[in-house]
Amino acid sequence: MAYNKAREERKWRLWKEAEEKQLRSLGVSENDIEKLRVHDWAVFNSDRRYYEKLQDAGTYLEEVAEDTAQPEAKTVEEFLDSIENQRLYQVLIKVDRLTIQIALWKMDGYSSMEISEKCGLSVSAINFRVWHLREKLKNIL
Repeated sequence: MAYNKAREERKWRLWKEAEEKQLRSLGVSENDIEKLRVHDWAVFNSDRRYYEKLQDAGTYLEEVAEDTAQPEAKTVEEFLDSIENQRLYQVLIKVDRLTIQIALWKMDGYSSMEISEKCGLSVSAINFRVWHLREKLKNIL
């Protein structure tokens, strides 16, 4: 959520008015109340600058993350073409395309049941293929 200076300033003024009312009822001098108000206002402005800069930095980092995000591979061929690690590529090029497609669906968040319906294999066959691929990858990684 974005930092809203007007809303925060309104909350600060309401808090400050209530505090000053209580200080007056306790007999604190107006001079001391004014000194406290000036100090609290400086603290409020310091916090405001911090939160505005934090918001700017967060927005900047989100933009950088969007710019550097890799496009998702939608097909097995796109996935294989995107692999930069030579050892990983050599292992995956030998794996059948259906198993790689199952892995892509898993990475997209599909359950084994959904994948089973898509490709016509049993759930246990899906799980076995994923397990077998995982074992192959453990050896190289």
